[in-house]
Amino acid sequence: MSAAFNLQARPHRAESLMRWLEQSPGAMERAGVQPVQAAGENVSTTGLTAQQLMNALGAGAATQAGAAVTAETALRVSTVYACVDLLAGAVASLPIGVYEREGNDRKKANHEYWWFLNEQANADMSAFVAWQYVISAKLLYGDGFAELLRPSVSSSRVIGFKPLHPLRVQPFVSTQAETRGRLYYRVTPALGEPYVLDAVDMLHLPSLGFDGLTSPSPITYAAREVVGTALAAEGYTARFFNGGATFDYALKTSSNLNKDQLEALQGSLAARARLGGRAPMILSGGLEPAQLSVNPKDAEILNTRLFGVEDICRILGVPPHLVAHTAKATSWGTGLEEQGASFVRYALQRHLTPLAQELNRKLWPTRARYFVEPVTAALERGNLKTRFEAYRIAMGRAGEQPWMDVDEVRRLENMPPNPNLARNQGSSANEPPPDPAAE
Repeated sequence: MSAAFNLQARPHRAESLMRWLEQSPGAMERAGVQPVQAAGENVSTTGLTAQQLMNALGAGAATQAGAAVTAETALRVSTVYACVDLLAGAVASLPIGVYEREGNDRKKANHEYWWFLNEQANADMSAFVAWQYVISAKLLYGDGFAELLRPSVSSSRVIGFKPLHPLRVQPFVSTQAETRGRLYYRVTPALGEPYVLDAVDMLHLPSLGFDGLTSPSPITYAAREVVGTALAAEGYTARFFNGGATFDYALKTSSNLNKDQLEALQGSLAARARLGGRAPMILSGGLEPAQLSVNPKDAEILNTRLFGVEDICRILGVPPHLVAHTAKATSWGTGLEEQGASFVRYALQRHLTPLAQELNRKLWPTRARYFVEPVTAALERGNLKTRFEAYRIAMGRAGEQPWMDVDEVRRLENMPPNPNLARNQGSSANEPPPDPAAE
């Protein structure tokens, strides 16, 4: 007789924590807690994970600059937003090809999985939106999760996938005797009861620092201080302009002011305050202004913000010129062709390779007949002249040995084969091509 075991999470209500959340402005939203109205009473129930609790309390998010850095606040920094949007959008926009192995060769497969990988991930999301969600979660939280949807519990067939918020997924290793050491994922949805998924039903894209269960967030781990500095610099700049673009000052004099001079000074200061600090101030009795605060130029606010752009790009692996930071010359190539190939090779490939490997091992866990691979040819293609020159060489220019035919070239240009196309048999421009009927 086999022993029964329960992997479901048991809800626990922390009264003191919930009272603190309800009384602290914004704490409920940061923790992701949804208040639930019960009959005859006001209560809030939640299944807080450790990360949600830290976000609610503000622990682990504070920086030396004083700004709290979370995934939500980091997106308010334009460089973080641009980098995440660029990487997630680029990965989501690339088609995912489905191929079939034939010995040492491969061919495109007409497989049903192509539809949800490239067009519609589930009933509520297009494939682009779903992949953008998963990659954005990986960049902001360290892990991207997506549940594989099946027609039934016992079916090995996949009909779609559904992205999951990283804070609502908790990986754990079973300690039950029958499943000891097996990886599971506890999912706490926004609506409904928590449930547990086997690892075969979950797409998991970790990041650097993966410990077997979760990964640290690049934003709150490696980029915490630079993002916090950027937020603080942005706030300082906004307050500076809100205050009339003036710095704090004091009035100093070597002599004592009499009563009339003090009253005149107070009236001048009051009139200046009423006019938003724009009115001229009358100084008498040897009064001179003395600057108290450092002006933005001396504080090098501009240089700080420029350095922050490069540092954030460095951490997220994005070339600065692709987020409109062109202060320095790029070392990613001189032409669009070289820059596009470098972007794929050094920025996108670190996300595309684990994505393809995770899909292959989860979609076809026991057979290696089919496999998927993101198609990056569109980003790596050269300009028209360069491509056509390469095709001429491949088809045998000036009597050289060819290694491609015209149909293969047309396929690379997304054109169908043309059996009526006249083929060049190596004759010169002054000689007519040979008659195929005479052969």
